[in-house]
Amino acid sequence: MEAYLDNSATTPCAASVADIVRCVSTEDFGNPSSMHMKGVEAERHVREASERIAKTLRCQAREIVFTSGGTESNNMAIIGAAMANRRRGMHIITTSVEHPSVKNTMRFLAEQGFDITWLPVNGYGEISPDDLSAALRNDTILVSIMMVNNEIGALEPAAEAGRIIHAKSPDILFHVDAIQAYGKFRIAPKSMNIDLLSVSGHKIHGPKGVGFLYIRDRAKIRPIIFGGGQQRNMRSGTINAPGIAGLGEAAKEIYEDFDERIDRMYGLKAHLAARLAALDDVQINGRTDRQSAPHIVSASFPGVRSEVLLHALEEKKIYVSAGSACASNHPADGTTLPAIGLDKAHQESTLRFSMSIHTTQEEIDYAVDATAELLPLLRRYRRH
Repeated sequence: MEAYLDNSATTPCAASVADIVRCVSTEDFGNPSSMHMKGVEAERHVREASERIAKTLRCQAREIVFTSGGTESNNMAIIGAAMANRRRGMHIITTSVEHPSVKNTMRFLAEQGFDITWLPVNGYGEISPDDLSAALRNDTILVSIMMVNNEIGALEPAAEAGRIIHAKSPDILFHVDAIQAYGKFRIAPKSMNIDLLSVSGHKIHGPKGVGFLYIRDRAKIRPIIFGGGQQRNMRSGTINAPGIAGLGEAAKEIYEDFDERIDRMYGLKAHLAARLAALDDVQINGRTDRQSAPHIVSASFPGVRSEVLLHALEEKKIYVSAGSACASNHPADGTTLPAIGLDKAHQESTLRFSMSIHTTQEEIDYAVDATAELLPLLRRYRRH
């Protein structure tokens, strides 16, 4: 048996997504900027993808800009907003638990003279709305907060944050990294006062190498990639029509039968967390109820390094992450576990289990049974 429980790192392409990617790669393969029929066919796929995505967000298709993925979307939103609004102020607010594509972008802006405020989190990885309100200043131009934490699945109060930010000033741009949230929650940027929203295709059974940035009509940002002026000058470069077509199909599918699928995932999450917590000396990190994301469970296994347990599980065809995939090969990039107060022993023994709409209880039980079998053996080995 195989149990793939690393869906927060990436998901397999849906069959319908692979089909449309193949079609646009081999049949409707024209450059969407070309004026002849092949270009028109490709451009139609791009337009349809924009419309499908806009429908899921209750926004306008013109507010969707396609990118190479979540990292570029985050960079485009943050750097673009900072550079376009720096005359109004140089203060930016973010959190202490952001993904490296936000955290390191903020560090770059700090080197350019911007003043960055890093909001702390509680033991569940959640910011305090009061802390956000207190951090806002007259020279604040941008707030960037992830909606779902990629390491422990913490759910940040994005809608409340949006109200607080725009009550202070409607000119302050609010960016949300929704890379782990899109497809897991219903997101309506306009009603949530979100100006910029980042999404990545391969987290929702779409292709790798494609994503999008929602840019609210009124939002003022500068492009960070220059060239032929594609996508209304916001993101130059030949448009990735096959990837975009696949992303549009994935966006449509991920919101079909949505409530039923999410209810099922929360049930599986509760089952997984309860079974792991019942093992000897295992700690669950973060919430496991509906105040968290439905697909991520973080657990620490003191006495066994995460990499050791990860590879032992891999031998049984069980696939998980050490902390988070973005930090697995570079442990220093993981910020959430120390931020929620985990000591070094727990940080170094943490695995992330992440599910998709296709995960089964059989896979979960197989993974937990294997973990229960391996833990005493690996802990005994370490003591010697």
